[in-house]
Amino acid sequence: MSRPLAVLRPEPGNAATARAIEALGRTAIRLPLFRIVPLAWDGPPADAHDALILTSANAVRQAGATLRAYAALPVHAVGAATAAAARAAGLQVVTTGDADGQTLLDAAERAGVRRALLLTARERAVADHRVLAAIRAVYASETIEGADPAPLYGSVALVHSQRAARRLAALAADRGAIAVTAIAPAVADVLGHGWRAVAVADRPGDAATIAAAIALADACD
Repeated sequence: MSRPLAVLRPEPGNAATARAIEALGRTAIRLPLFRIVPLAWDGPPADAHDALILTSANAVRQAGATLRAYAALPVHAVGAATAAAARAAGLQVVTTGDADGQTLLDAAERAGVRRALLLTARERAVADHRVLAAIRAVYASETIEGADPAPLYGSVALVHSQRAARRLAALAADRGAIAVTAIAPAVADVLGHGWRAVAVADRPGDAATIAAAIALADACD
């Protein structure tokens, strides 16, 4: 029997990834290590900005009614899921990136963006950038205490962020019993050593991470 695939990302992404895995005939273990909660935030004037930068679909989901004030701004979204969430919220997506937030911001700068507003997490991965005129944290990713790592042993764990990599590394007493697939090289770098095996998705994104995890599960059997 092939190794199950363990999904560590918070909801609602956890359920979406698990369903995608199960649709491929594989077993998914749902073990979110974080929960997403909205934050109160003050929205700067929309006319002070020439673009809206979104590096997570969670920013769209958690921003609340204030997000509507930026409906006229062109949106640069980090990936397909974020772009889809933005369009569903009535925003105008002009760019959908296929890498990380830093790469998205570099591309926005080349496209002429100079005064962007970034909506992001309190624990944001993007520190700063020349095109950013303002940054607002609209949600937080809170650690779920007491997570039991036992279901992970014998699995391939999908790691979607550097924070998840650090949390998994802290939880796993027996790393040799867990294979890991990281969404990007920077995430894999945080994992440390001693895992059963480590793979990296060939491009950032859920589908590519699932594909890499399935290939690793088959290789580990």
